[in-house]
Amino acid sequence: MKLIERDQYLNKMINAMGTPDIKVITGVRRCGKSKLLEAFMEYIEKNIPNSNIIHINFNLPEYDHLLKYRPLYDHINSQYVKGKVNFVFIDEVQMCTDFEKAVNGLHAAEKYDIYITGSNAFLLSSDLATLFTGRTFEIKVYPFSFSEYLQYFGHTDRYAAFDSYMLEGGMAGSYLYKDREAKYDYIAEVFDTLIVRDIRMKYNIRNPQLMERMVDFLMDNISNLSSARNIAAALSGARETIHHTTVGSYMQYLCNAYAFYKVRRYDIKGKKYLASNDKYYLSDHAFRYAKLGTKNMDYGRVLENIVAMELLRRGYEVYVGVLYKTEIDFVAVKRSEKIYIQVSDNIADERTFEREVTPLLRINDAYPKTVIARTGNPEYQYEGVKIVDIADWLTAS
Repeated sequence: MKLIERDQYLNKMINAMGTPDIKVITGVRRCGKSKLLEAFMEYIEKNIPNSNIIHINFNLPEYDHLLKYRPLYDHINSQYVKGKVNFVFIDEVQMCTDFEKAVNGLHAAEKYDIYITGSNAFLLSSDLATLFTGRTFEIKVYPFSFSEYLQYFGHTDRYAAFDSYMLEGGMAGSYLYKDREAKYDYIAEVFDTLIVRDIRMKYNIRNPQLMERMVDFLMDNISNLSSARNIAAALSGARETIHHTTVGSYMQYLCNAYAFYKVRRYDIKGKKYLASNDKYYLSDHAFRYAKLGTKNMDYGRVLENIVAMELLRRGYEVYVGVLYKTEIDFVAVKRSEKIYIQVSDNIADERTFEREVTPLLRINDAYPKTVIARTGNPEYQYEGVKIVDIADWLTAS
């Protein structure tokens, strides 16, 4: 498979090198965590001559004898070289029984720079503090961005390439397949076999059919306001009443595994977070097409999903804005920076343009306001609101 340099993530690992933290690489399955580890090891070999790399990849059968924590711990200690900088890399760490005991023991020895990846349902952001007694540093990895897609294929016409990216998404393993249906088969298998299976194993799901129905519902309703109660009501029928607490648990499991990302609502005028109704976005928009088909393309929802994930890649906290009973698609916050964003497929129609711009013009502060759409035109301003083509926005540094 062709590899590209994912500098955004590699630089984070380089900057964290030498810190006492346990570095944990997280993200949806098949988004490139293992390849990132390999790229970082290559960097170390080239730039740190006094290094000793200890690498265990539990995907490979030659490490089957280390599938319990004590043999793993003893093996790594046997590979330690005094006087060198000792790096420990453990891929798919959850396959080792009681792996946290080995990692905590290695960390307590204060002799290793430790990096781990693992299955998302077994190595969750919410679990890191309880799994590991030492401080952790999380490096969040996402499927390919549009910029990475361009880099991978060498496209120079970003407007034409965006149409393909919108259909194919960022799961790079699918790029090896020439036929689009074959790509979708791969992407659907990633979701079904690797994501949903992990969740079932982790949480002992008793009603997998309900989870599958709920996944389809969330995929079909990306960018819609949702709650456990209204999803339960939508899925309940004459023969089955589904409780909202079950739905709420399943929704949390899907977010824990990075299949979906929850975006909360924020009252712009009242400057407070709202408790009811959130939005859910897919970690990669191609999952939707792979699972539900392409008959109902619904480009507006997909564009919104793409923008949401790009904001997360760029390190923003992302919220849905509420102002005077109207909605702002995104309020993106990073320290003292704040951006208000509306997303639309096509704003050529005057009424659609006004519908997207008017909520932004009602916001009485000086933070930047942007409409992102498929304009095919250079960026311009309308009464202080920036209008930008989505392909240009996605590739802006």
